[in-house]
Amino acid sequence: MAEAALLQSRPDRTRKHSAGAVSFSASGGQLPMEVCERAARDLTDWRRTGRGVLELPFTGLAFKDLLAEAIASLRALLHVPANYRVLFMQGGASAQFSLVPMNLLRGKRAACYADSGYWSRRAIAEAQRYCHVEALAPQRVPDGAAEAAYLHVVSNETAEGRQYRIFPDAGALPLIADMTSDFLTRPIDISRFGLIYASAQKNVGAAGLTVVIVREDLLGSAYPATPSAFDYAVQARNDSLYNTPPVFAVHLAGLVLRWLLSQGGVEAMQGATERKSAMLYAVIDGCGGFYRCEVAPEERSQVTVCFKLADEALTRRFLDEAQAQGMLHLAGHSRIGGIRASLYNAVREEAATALADFMRDFARRRG
Repeated sequence: MAEAALLQSRPDRTRKHSAGAVSFSASGGQLPMEVCERAARDLTDWRRTGRGVLELPFTGLAFKDLLAEAIASLRALLHVPANYRVLFMQGGASAQFSLVPMNLLRGKRAACYADSGYWSRRAIAEAQRYCHVEALAPQRVPDGAAEAAYLHVVSNETAEGRQYRIFPDAGALPLIADMTSDFLTRPIDISRFGLIYASAQKNVGAAGLTVVIVREDLLGSAYPATPSAFDYAVQARNDSLYNTPPVFAVHLAGLVLRWLLSQGGVEAMQGATERKSAMLYAVIDGCGGFYRCEVAPEERSQVTVCFKLADEALTRRFLDEAQAQGMLHLAGHSRIGGIRASLYNAVREEAATALADFMRDFARRRG
């Protein structure tokens, strides 16, 4: 609780990556300035003990308490029911593309996957190594539920800028969700899902840590060849300490989670995310065709705003001028192009306002 008070007492500032610069990167989200400052101090003097956090043995009581505090903060933010386990694992979300079927097929030979974009197709391709995959339209209810083990969705597609506002009906199947890029940006009903996973580098902290929230009845039937470190049941029995965890990434996640609680939780983040994205979509829709968003309004992501310029020859100039004004990492996905603004939790509303103003000015000057 003392740490939460320290975080809350610091002024809330936009994270600066260089003088006056803000990152809209899709791959690694910004961190709140106060979290970065606290983490920097903890590298050499954790909790005023005179030793750095990286020196903590993961088998010791100090790190176990740190891990338990982080998990408790996450449970509080998302109101995680008692019959779900929260695991902190390694390997990133892409590793979960394999670990989900390895852990959750439970003797079945098929699984359903909603095909909503680039990342769902990456998940499908990996799952096909382990089972037959029935690829479905995003909101289609699975047929033949008795033959399938689960329905998998990607909640927010960062390449195309498409997001589930309402999750599909999984019927009798457990609903599995990759929530990496919109995790903790809005309230969710955990009880609707069999398992949720999210790598940390967007909204939880740093790469190297993946959060898994899994319903207890799904544990214990992993494919026999599953490595023990990647068996959800093994990690659950060992409180995520079966193997050496990424100590600093766990610590950083704990700081971010307490920061989120101090800011009003996911409900406050949802309001801010909606306001930030609304500013940008208002410019896109009101520019007379200078910018265009190829996603239907009801499917547009509130976290990842993707658009193109009608004159694509101006894309490079847009990116260069934005960078000159301190707005970094706005290039779209390498396979899609265009512009992409990722509005993760630590991107302040002032940064979204500055980007919207720049977009209007650029359209006025170049249109």
